[in-house]
Amino acid sequence: MNNSKFTEERLLSLKANGLLATLVISLSLLISYLLFTFMFIFPVSTAIMVVVVVIASIYGFVVGPLLFMGLKVIKPNEALVLTLFGRYYGTIKEEGFYWVHPLASAVNPLSSGSYSPSSGKVEIKAEAPSSSSATATKRNISLKAITLNNDKQKVNDALGNPIIIGVVVVWRVIDTAKAVFSVENYVEYLSIQCDAALRNVVRDYPYDSEDDETSLRGSATVVAERITQELQEKVEVAGLEVLESRITHLSYAPEIATAMLQRQQATAMIAARQKIVEGAVGMVEMALTQLNEGDLVNLDEERKANMVSNLLVVLCGNRDVQPVVNSGTLY
Repeated sequence: MNNSKFTEERLLSLKANGLLATLVISLSLLISYLLFTFMFIFPVSTAIMVVVVVIASIYGFVVGPLLFMGLKVIKPNEALVLTLFGRYYGTIKEEGFYWVHPLASAVNPLSSGSYSPSSGKVEIKAEAPSSSSATATKRNISLKAITLNNDKQKVNDALGNPIIIGVVVVWRVIDTAKAVFSVENYVEYLSIQCDAALRNVVRDYPYDSEDDETSLRGSATVVAERITQELQEKVEVAGLEVLESRITHLSYAPEIATAMLQRQQATAMIAARQKIVEGAVGMVEMALTQLNEGDLVNLDEERKANMVSNLLVVLCGNRDVQPVVNSGTLY
């Protein structure tokens, strides 16, 4: 994708002179109102009165209030993107009280809707009239780390098994110009790209693996890092930075969950039986070796085979053994 088509971020090098601008504008407005009043109290010529009244009226009721519109408050970890007559004017990222061009307007794609960081969804709806402070807050773009938690997705893994998976993504805005002007809504864009990246990555790994192969359940950190890398490539155009991704939910789909549970139980039972048999064989070998070394009893091959059979039954059985005392011969 050609990045030259996108607007580059331009930081405004302003001083926090909002308080000084407020004092100057307020003082000039006070002077204009006093002049407007004095013209009707003190006798002056008609021409001078008309000129002073017109100038004081224009400044006191038009220019002065318009200058107040240039006052902007920036909080920590917030930014203000400004446009002037349809063109990108600049961005303010440092906190403080500023005065900018009064006709410069703030732009924020999220100001026309409501955004829930926990769900990552944007709802566009009509907003009731609010105070100026609330409006100014919505026009500012947050530079804080935000958590995106989309709905759980039903995806097929590398073996074609349907699984349910959910991820949480921590992200932030690093380029305000791209976030505002390169995409329609950068939060909705991130949410859609997150679902796409999740599907692309999950289908390359099996849910579980008996070998050392990378799997979704056994290598969650590796899978999450790949999701982060792929998602970062997709949201670069929107001026966003993906800090990390984490898998929050992983399970088989309901239609195959029972069958997969039985398979896991059978695999675990086989593995346990293998361990039991290996231990039993080792114990039988140790018993025969110690009997031969101590010359406690001389067993022929037939009696050894019978003894091995009995020991394996005792060691590998699922139930308690009932001993049988043989007071006679073996037969």
